[in-house]
Amino acid sequence: MASHRQVRFVAPPGSTTILLVRHGESAPFVEGEPFALVDGHADPALFVDGEEQARRVGERLSREPIDAIYVTPLQRTAQTAAPLATALGLEPRVEPDLREVNLGEWEGGGLRKHASDGHPLIAQIFAEQRWDVVPGAEPGDAFDARVRAGVERIAAAHPDEIVAAFVHGGVIGSVLAQATGASGLAFAGADNGSISEVVVIGERWAVRRFNDTAHLTT
Repeated sequence: MASHRQVRFVAPPGSTTILLVRHGESAPFVEGEPFALVDGHADPALFVDGEEQARRVGERLSREPIDAIYVTPLQRTAQTAAPLATALGLEPRVEPDLREVNLGEWEGGGLRKHASDGHPLIAQIFAEQRWDVVPGAEPGDAFDARVRAGVERIAAAHPDEIVAAFVHGGVIGSVLAQATGASGLAFAGADNGSISEVVVIGERWAVRRFNDTAHLTT
């Protein structure tokens, strides 16, 4: 009987495969106790469920031929990357431009609070497909540009390699929207601990998968 073995996609010469891992679930927002900020961004730690998601991500990706690991300046990405970094003996590198979109007046947990309260701007965000309807939020074009710069830096440093980048939901949404030409928030639903994949081929980005959570459901 013939055996069936999954064969990994062979990326074109000179390209870079980037596995975009959304950080694990972070600590819940508590009314009146806003998250501490790092460079203007909320910086909650992983919740206990997020720690388990990180363990499962590490277990799955430890079987991949990963050459480098990247995180952002926010602790939830470093904590999610830690099990994989330990398994592979790699020191994560920080790419500041892949930090989450800044939500201005809604930083520190405001997005969670207002989503729970049914704030009218939540509907407007998705109707207009942009985060910057929030007062003081980072302009969409500026956010996309810095995300692109971060991805391009990683690709330039790792031709013909596979990189795991532990990032944020908004960043994954930006990367995949730019790669496909989709509307701004078309991919703004990546689950915590999920894996998405893009191949950077010069100036072209090819999407290989989105929101892969098989390791979280078995």
